[in-house]
Amino acid sequence: MPKFDGNGLLTAVAIDHRNGALLMLAHMNAEAFAKTRETGFAHFHSRSRGKLWMKGESSGHVLKVIEIRVDCDQDAVELRVEPAGPACHTLAATCFYRRIADDGTLERIID
Repeated sequence: MPKFDGNGLLTAVAIDHRNGALLMLAHMNAEAFAKTRETGFAHFHSRSRGKLWMKGESSGHVLKVIEIRVDCDQDAVELRVEPAGPACHTLAATCFYRRIADDGTLERIID
């Protein structure tokens, strides 16, 4: 089982199980981890709001969890998911839709 840090959190990345695309990064506490395992849908802990949230609870863009993998140090998890729509709140397919250009600006690379 994963090991939570001193703040009771662990890092979670969501990966599209069909193509391996990195969709998003968030944090889970014990409640979010348990709720994810119980329901089969990705739940996270909002550090800014200090509460549990289910990805897609308002947009409908849920992440159905196919498999949960734990890293070698047991302090991070990889959620292999089936996304129901875009993963990012900006409506991009992934939260990682920009790169840092040579001049230091952000450049959109994915619609």
